[in-house]
Amino acid sequence: RVARMTNTQSAFGEQMDSLSDMVSFGAAPALIVYEWALRGLGKTGWIAAFVYCAGAALRLARFNTNIGVVDKRFFQGLPSPAAAAMVVGFIWLMDDLGFRDVTELVELRWLAWTAFAFTLYAGLTMVTNVPFYSFKDVSFKHSVPFIVIVAIALGIAVINLHPPLVLFSLFVFYGLSGYAVYVWKRRTGRPVSVIATSKDEPDEQGLHR
Repeated sequence: RVARMTNTQSAFGEQMDSLSDMVSFGAAPALIVYEWALRGLGKTGWIAAFVYCAGAALRLARFNTNIGVVDKRFFQGLPSPAAAAMVVGFIWLMDDLGFRDVTELVELRWLAWTAFAFTLYAGLTMVTNVPFYSFKDVSFKHSVPFIVIVAIALGIAVINLHPPLVLFSLFVFYGLSGYAVYVWKRRTGRPVSVIATSKDEPDEQGLHR
């Protein structure tokens, strides 16, 4: 963000940004969920953590190569920060509810399998072509309706009721929203791909960078 504000972007900075995303949203969540729950599942748990980490790496690599031809209103696949939020948000919620030592307690094996499902879902969804809304076409540079300010205030109030539960619910909702958009586009006959076939088309004006 600072580089964009000061107009000092560079190819080196772009690669460093991707590397930091890989560590923060790929390797770190995979390691955390593995140590928290998946280690108790043996090789099966290791596979889920590996799929998630590899999915994050492939997701970021594809993002960098398609950055000029993707409709900026949508992400191609689940963005890695949202995937990390789903996985770590689940751990945050369960820890808040008192579920700890998941890898050690046999009676909590069901929780380990639930973490396995979330991890595998997030990892595989990152490398799909399902469109997820990016919110990049939302601008606050101009005046916004008063109702928007009220909605933001209400949203903050609702989150403060129980942050782990509310935020995790939002993460899950977003993590499923792409498939809803995909089905809606299919049923209405709209193109489901977010890759431009031609950036010269009038309908593609302003949608790519």
